[in-house]
Parts: sequence; C-alpha cells; structure tokens
Amino acid sequence: MSSPPPPRKGFYRQEVTKTAWEVRELYRDLQPVGSGAYGAVCSAIDSRTGTKVAIKKLYRPFQSELFAKRAYRELRLLKHMRHENVIGLLDVFTPDDTLDDFTDFYLVMPFMGTDLGKLMKHEKLSDDRIQFLVYQILRGLKYIHAAGIVHRDLKPGNLAVNEDCELKILDFGLARQADSEMTGYVVTRWYRAPEVILNWMRYTQTVDIWSVGCIMAEMITGKILFKGSDHLDQLMEIMKVTGTPPPEFVQRLQSQDVSILGVAGGASQQSGPELVQWDSRGLGLMGEPTARWETGPCLTQAKNYMESLPELEKKDFASVLKNATPLGKEGPSSQSFLASVIFF
Repeated sequence: MSSPPPPRKGFYRQEVTKTAWEVRELYRDLQPVGSGAYGAVCSAIDSRTGTKVAIKKLYRPFQSELFAKRAYRELRLLKHMRHENVIGLLDVFTPDDTLDDFTDFYLVMPFMGTDLGKLMKHEKLSDDRIQFLVYQILRGLKYIHAAGIVHRDLKPGNLAVNEDCELKILDFGLARQADSEMTGYVVTRWYRAPEVILNWMRYTQTVDIWSVGCIMAEMITGKILFKGSDHLDQLMEIMKVTGTPPPEFVQRLQSQDVSILGVAGGASQQSGPELVQWDSRGLGLMGEPTARWETGPCLTQAKNYMESLPELEKKDFASVLKNATPLGKEGPSSQSFLASVIFF
C-alpha cells in the first residue's frame, strides 16, 4: 500500500482519533474536542496570537450533492455572521493543491470550551444563569432571523458556552432561508416543532422558537421535555403537555402522519410539577405556530419578566460559574448585569 504524498508546503499531518488531519502549521497542539454525524472538532493554539481556537473538519463534504450543499451553507453563513451570540469564522483552508484534488476543507472558529448539553450533565443550573443563557440564545436568534434564516437544528449541543457563561449559537449546516421549501427531518428529534415532524413544508422561524422552549424547560428541570423514541412517539409526548392541536393546524399539514393527532383526542394542556413555575414564562415559546412568539416579542416578554423580578442577592460572579472572570468589586448586581445584555 503506497504512502500518502507529503503535506502541502505550510501544512502538517497529524492523526487524531484514527483520522488524518492536515492543517496549517500556524495551528499547533491539536486536541480532539468532539465529533458528530457530519464532522469532527479539535482545539488548537494559533501560534500568531497564542489563543485557543476550534478547528472543524467536515467528513467527506463532497461525497454527495446533499453533503456539498450542507458544507456550502455552513461556510457561506459563517462567513457573514457578526454577532456576539453567534459563532463566527476566523479562517478557512484546504490542504489540497489543486481544484482537481479538492476533497477537504477546515473551518476555524473561536474556541468556547463546552456546550450547553455537557454543562447541564455536570451541574444544576441556577435561575440567574438560566436567564442569562436563554436571553443570549434569543439575542443570537434575533440576529439570525433578521437575516431571513431559519437555523433548524437548535439543541443544547449546538449552543457553545465558555467559562464566562457567554453563549454562541453553532452549526449552520442545516440553516435555510425562511422562504424556501423545507424538509421534515432536520432538527434533532427531541427539539423538533410538531410542524417539522409532520413535514409542513412551509414552516417558518417559529420552529427555532419551539426548540428554545424545549431547551429552556430542560435547563429548568434538568430533564428533556419531550423525549420521544421515534417521530410518532415524539408527537405523543408533545401532546401530553400541549394537548391535541386545533383542527386548523391539522388542515395545513402535509404528512401521512396527521391521523396520529386524533389518538390523543382527550389530551389537555398540562405540565409536570417541575414546570408549574415555568408555564407563564415558557409556554409562549410553544403552541400552534401562528400563535408562537417570534424573537422580537419574545425578547420583549423576556426583558419585562426580568424587570419584574425582585432584586437578586449580589454574588461573586466566580461563585456563579467556576473559573469565571469576576466582574470586580464595583460590578453590577446579577439582575442589572443580566438586564444589561438585552439591548437592541
């Protein structure tokens, strides 16, 4: 078996978790961070600045038209994202010499440390942190939605969080323009809105708001809100909380699975005991799509809710999040600090 050709000038090759990575020499100390269905991520040190970055290698981005479209969408959107709650692109490169050899490319982004899913597995989130994280998600979504984009894959694993509790929305491989025809199975099942599960081909940005509601409930209770074993079971889990959708909703769907909506005919809108205090805050994120909040009104509601809270006891920010950067002796109260990040 012949050996692979030597790396292109200015690049070096390293094996990471049994996969060959070929990256620019200025990115040193590759360390595996995680992997998914479409790619893997390593951390590295940018030798020019000494800062840690995240490098994403897409798996076989050109093996099919579907993979190529996903790779193109992610690259195109990342290139234009400029918001503190949305991940941006620092660099993009290929180790291939010519267009004929072009099979791989790498995306370089800021390194965030962890994601919301991992964070929730390791600790119970306090109310003030939940508020701060949810508002950052909404701020990032407002920016994305204002550009006419539906993310379509919001989940805890796609929300990066650093040690200062700063959050950025990740992974735009499934994002689409809101006016284009959609496909049904795009969001991780537990965070899908009913119209996505049922192949409603013209759904809107409100599917992202549904995902935020699911994520918010999970942060508060420590449990996945709708944990269906397949897409039909997922609908049943949803209806146990929201009740059977009204006939108008059913009439607008385009799926052979619509009949299942009659199975839970006696279901009423109810919540588990952990969500009693959450209902008034969070159920506006759920419900029938035309009645579901959009990010603008949602942020207004969120801000009004924050302002109605009693003053929170002042805390050392390092005690809220371990290894966090303190706000200083004269820093703002937790409530006013959280309120200060909501501005438009």
